[in-house]
Amino acid sequence: MSLPAILPVYRMGSARRAHARPGRTPPRHLGVPMLPALVLPILVSLGCAPEGRSAPGPGDAGDTIRVLAYNIHHGEGMDSLLDLERIAALIRSVDPDLVALQEVDSVTTRTGAVDQAAELARLTGMDSRFGRFMPYRGGAYGMAILSRWPVRESTNLRLPEGAEPRSALSVVVQLPGTGRSLRFVGIHLYRSEEERMAQAVALDSMLAQRDLSTLLAGDFNSTPDSPVLEHLARSWTVVSKGDDRLTYPSFAPEREIDFVLLRTTDEFEVVRERVLDEPIASDHRPVLVDLVWNW
Repeated sequence: MSLPAILPVYRMGSARRAHARPGRTPPRHLGVPMLPALVLPILVSLGCAPEGRSAPGPGDAGDTIRVLAYNIHHGEGMDSLLDLERIAALIRSVDPDLVALQEVDSVTTRTGAVDQAAELARLTGMDSRFGRFMPYRGGAYGMAILSRWPVRESTNLRLPEGAEPRSALSVVVQLPGTGRSLRFVGIHLYRSEEERMAQAVALDSMLAQRDLSTLLAGDFNSTPDSPVLEHLARSWTVVSKGDDRLTYPSFAPEREIDFVLLRTTDEFEVVRERVLDEPIASDHRPVLVDLVWNW
C-alpha cells in the first residue's frame, strides 16, 4: 500500500493487523524462519506455483513479454520476516522479462542497510534500476524495476507530491530478438484520491507522446471503478484479470488495486493474466501478464 506499512501481529495463531507510521520498530530478523516462510518452496515443489511460459500460438508474430507487478512491502512478509530470498524465489519461479516492484528500500536501517534493488537483481540474475521517492532512515525509499533485457535508459519522473513524495520509474529496454525498444514504467500512486488523481493526470501527460510502445505496471491504490482508473482507462487499456482479480491484502484479498496497463492496445495481445496465490511473502499478491507484441 504505502510507506506507513501494515504489520502482522500474531496472537493465539491468528493474524491481526497493526497500523504504524514510518517511525515504527523495525521488523524482526530471525535466523530460523517461521513455518509460513516455507510456503513458497513447498508450493513450487508440489507444482502449485505458476507454470512456465506458454508456447506462442500459431498466429503469433512478434516478441513475447512476461510482466510481473509486485508490491513487496520492503521484503517483509505477513509472518513479520524480512526475507528478500523469498521474494526472489517467487520471481525466479515465474521467469518474467520485466518486473515492477513497489515499496523498496535502499540501504535503510529498517532493512539492514541492504540495497534491495541490487540484491534482488543479484538473486534473480536480472538488471535493476531504483526510483527514489524520498530519504528514509539513512537511505532511501521508493520502487524498482528488474529487467531481463538491456536497459538503454532510465528516468525517475517526479509526480505531484502529497503525504509523501512520488515518482514514476521509466526504463527503455531493447528486446534481443527483434531489437525493438519498449518503455516500461513502474508506478505506486499514493495517498488520497485527490493526490492519486493528480499523480495519474501528470503521468498520463508525461507519457502522452507515443514515440515508444509503453507498459505501465504497479500499485495504483485505486480500484477499477475509481475516478483514477476511469481517467487512465481513457488512454490506456487496463488488463483484466478475470474472476480471480483481488490483490490486497495478500492473506485474504478484498480489493483489486494492482494492475498492468497497455498504452497502445492494437500492438499488444494479452495471452494470459493472473494473480499469483502467494499470501505470505508480502501484503500484496503479485500480478503476472503474458503479452505478444505484434509487428
